[in-house]
Amino acid sequence: MPLTVPDAASHPAERARAYADLADLLLLRHRATGFSFLPRQPVHSLLSGRHASRLRGRGLSFEELRGYVQGDDTRAIDWRATARLAKPTIRVYTEERDRPVVLLIDQRPPMFFGSRRATKSVAAAEAAALAAWRVTALGDRVGAVVLSSSGIAEIRPGSRERAVRRILDATIRANHLLPAPDGGADTLGHLNEGLRRAARMAPHDGLVCLISDGAGADGETAERVTTLTAHTDVVAVFVYDPLEESLPDLGRVVVADGERRIEVETGSRGLRERFAQAFAERRSRLEAFSRKRAIPVLPVRTDRDVAEQIRETLGRRRDGGRRSASGTGGPMR
Repeated sequence: MPLTVPDAASHPAERARAYADLADLLLLRHRATGFSFLPRQPVHSLLSGRHASRLRGRGLSFEELRGYVQGDDTRAIDWRATARLAKPTIRVYTEERDRPVVLLIDQRPPMFFGSRRATKSVAAAEAAALAAWRVTALGDRVGAVVLSSSGIAEIRPGSRERAVRRILDATIRANHLLPAPDGGADTLGHLNEGLRRAARMAPHDGLVCLISDGAGADGETAERVTTLTAHTDVVAVFVYDPLEESLPDLGRVVVADGERRIEVETGSRGLRERFAQAFAERRSRLEAFSRKRAIPVLPVRTDRDVAEQIRETLGRRRDGGRRSASGTGGPMR
């Protein structure tokens, strides 16, 4: 059952913000810098190393052969053409400019949970806004599939501010439907239907970004994600609340799902251990599944600033992004 904890924080200012605000999501445009879903990342980035080749990035199209000039990258030398023409020759490629990105944004009732700063649904909306603004800033198109308690909304990929605004409007509408009157149990299947629609919308060598807590994932989910990875890249943003990871001893607390409230004795050691074990097992299954398919997983906590977490996870140093984490690179895209 999706739960919010109205009295979990010691000060009202620390309580979880239940709903996303469109003005705040629009302002995230100015913070959508210092990270990229492209494979060229600093050395300690989640997207670097052996998984880097799994993210295709924009493709390269052959343009021409031309003579080598001082300063050219020697790795671009075409040795067969060099031998045939009897002079150093390189192959010139141009980068494909358009790489559509589809965001799957989870705003189902299980996301309406939060103990501090924001609910999971708000954190997911923030992550989606940051991704959408970044994608369009790099010149790519962005679309979305938004899961909600009332159904699924599709936003076809588009470029520039208008496309982002459509995505944010749909996300806000879904967010403000929470919580569902019936608890939203019948929306768990929306995850698989959302994946089906994302697969239909995403082109070959595109990118699908899953922003969810994974509630309701089953065998069909695994099959649909596996099918997606056959023709496009997939990145998962795993949104969770710290209380799900480790339930503190708060004594007897009141938890609420909309208008329904129950008391929970968090002082029970057995309850806390079972709670932590269930979360650890869910996260372990997600990570194991993702490793087998080389899908990067970006964990996002609800109690921390989402933009900072995404920059840290994708490898940006906290120095304004002027240099990469290795200390040798230039600004990240």
